[in-house]
Amino acid sequence: MVDRMTCVAGKIERVRPQQFHETVGLADWRVLGEGACAYFRAGSLAVGARLVQAIGELPDVGAGHPDIDVRYDGVTVRLITLTEDFYGLSERDVQLARQISAVARTLTIPADPSAVQTVQVTVDALAGPDVVRFLACAARLCRSGEEPGGSDRPEGNEACIGTAGWTGPEPARP
Repeated sequence: MVDRMTCVAGKIERVRPQQFHETVGLADWRVLGEGACAYFRAGSLAVGARLVQAIGELPDVGAGHPDIDVRYDGVTVRLITLTEDFYGLSERDVQLARQISAVARTLTIPADPSAVQTVQVTVDALAGPDVVRFLACAARLCRSGEEPGGSDRPEGNEACIGTAGWTGPEPARP
C-alpha cells in the first residue's frame, strides 16, 4: 500500500508539498511551482557569497543542485529533483534543505520565508505574435503602435516576454 503522502518513483522517494511543509526543520522553506525555495537575508554581497560557498561545500550538493540566486542583500535557494522520468521534490531535497538552513544559522544569516514568492501568468492562445504584443503593452513595455522587441525594450527580467511551447506554424485565422 502506498502512503497518501509519498510514493516511490524508481529509487527516488517523492515528497509531496504538504509533507514537505509538515517536516520538522523546514520552516525556512516554501514549496512553489518550481520547487522548494528559501530566501536568506544576507545583508551584503560578501555575506551572501559566504553562504553560497558554505552551501557548495555540503557533501550532498551535486551537479546542478541546488539552484542559487545571489543578490546584494540576500540569497534565494531552490531545490527540485529533475530526472528523465521524475520532476518534483524528493527525500534528497528534504535533507539538503535541512543542511542549508543549518549552514545559514551557523553563519547567523536569517531566513525570511515571507520573501519567497512567485508570479506566473499563462495565456492559452495559439496566436503567438498577438499574445506577445498584448503582454508587452499590458506591461507598458511599448508605446501605442510600437512592436515588441524594438530597440527601446528594457534589459533584464522585464524583457522576458514571449511565448513558449508552440513550435508549429501559426494557426489559420478565421
